Amino acid sequence: MTKTLLSLGHGFSARFLATDLLAEGWRVIGTTRSADKLDSLRATGVEAILWEHGALSRALGEATHVLMSAAPDADGDPALQLIGPELAEAATRLEWVGYLSTTGVYGNADGDWVDESSPLNGQSRRARARIEAEAAWRAIPGLPVHSFRLAGIYGPGRGPFEKVRNGTARRIIKDDQVFSRIHGEDIAQVLRASIARPNPGAAYNVCDDDPAPPQDVIAYAAELLDVPPPPEVPFEEADMSPMARSFYADNKRVSNHRIREELGVTLRYPDYKSGLRAVLAAETQHGGHGK
Repeated sequence: MTKTLLSLGHGFSARFLATDLLAEGWRVIGTTRSADKLDSLRATGVEAILWEHGALSRALGEATHVLMSAAPDADGDPALQLIGPELAEAATRLEWVGYLSTTGVYGNADGDWVDESSPLNGQSRRARARIEAEAAWRAIPGLPVHSFRLAGIYGPGRGPFEKVRNGTARRIIKDDQVFSRIHGEDIAQVLRASIARPNPGAAYNVCDDDPAPPQDVIAYAAELLDVPPPPEVPFEEADMSPMARSFYADNKRVSNHRIREELGVTLRYPDYKSGLRAVLAAETQHGGHGK
């Protein structure tokens, strides 16, 4: 039987995995809520379907593996709302299920390290919704679900270079603030390692080795582009949206020891410098600055 991945909410992170799996002969079914995006998804080799009950139910019946990328909304997890009973019926047949969560579930640690055994202390509405969604997926009896808590995601087309080029990037300074990050190719690498070595119920932090201040990342992007770094702006004075400002409420260093020790993953981009160099090379090669 052909290995078949049903990718629910087929977005930026899932596309890296799909590229790898398609090259290995997998079948990948990806969902979108927009009929306008069906053709662009199909152009990548994915069987594109609309996010509606009948299509998802049929696809689930053909899937051996499931990846959930869509974020919870005001009503909870959108996939469980739509096909929760079908997932429960398919639980013992599915070989692997991955739920893409966020390191935001840990909340603030005042710059200290957190790992998968740390309490889930996220206080924002988004973090609480993620904690509840993780629990809801794990609560389905027999479902071989794995939680992947992703740090800040970047890759070609999703990085700081365009903002540095057009002058909208800022170096926002908040004392001792750090964030963890992960390149999309390394997300795919972690997911593939888990698929090869399932451990239902497990949670994994997906991040690089180098939690770093956000202003350092912007400055390095400017250096790579050979332009002056954007001016520094104190956090207290920065004009930011409430959502952007809320990210700065959480300050932590996220440990990735479990993906290395349990899954045997060696990151391609273990720090933001190696990752940004690769992103710039990819965007330059494909033109359009990653658009």
